[in-house]
Amino acid sequence: MLSSVETMSDDPRRTLGALGERLAGEHLERAGYSILERNFRCPAGELDLVAASERALVFCEVKTRVAGGRSGPAGPLDAIGPAKRRRLRALAGEWLDRHRGDRPYRAMVRFDAIGVTVNRAGGLLALEHVEDAF
Repeated sequence: MLSSVETMSDDPRRTLGALGERLAGEHLERAGYSILERNFRCPAGELDLVAASERALVFCEVKTRVAGGRSGPAGPLDAIGPAKRRRLRALAGEWLDRHRGDRPYRAMVRFDAIGVTVNRAGGLLALEHVEDAF
């Protein structure tokens, strides 16, 4: 719930984002993915989740909204526009460059999006996982 996560940050947006990323990561793990990295940061920005399945290396953008909130686009996935997609592709290239020697990433590379909607108490209301979103 949000109350337990709020102690980690004084910024409500970061708190909400961290909650959504945790819920998205749990969803991916239940679906059989391995989480390779969370919150990969470089000068160009941040990748929320990097995961792997048997078939794909997945760069996953997570957007979280509070139901009934007034800020931002209506749905969480509506916030991933063309500029954000371009930045995520560049960040994925940076991640691949930095991890080139780690493993032979010969699997298909995919960009997924996960939209998380929670209630005001931080309870999960909806989670939408779009594979190969862009």
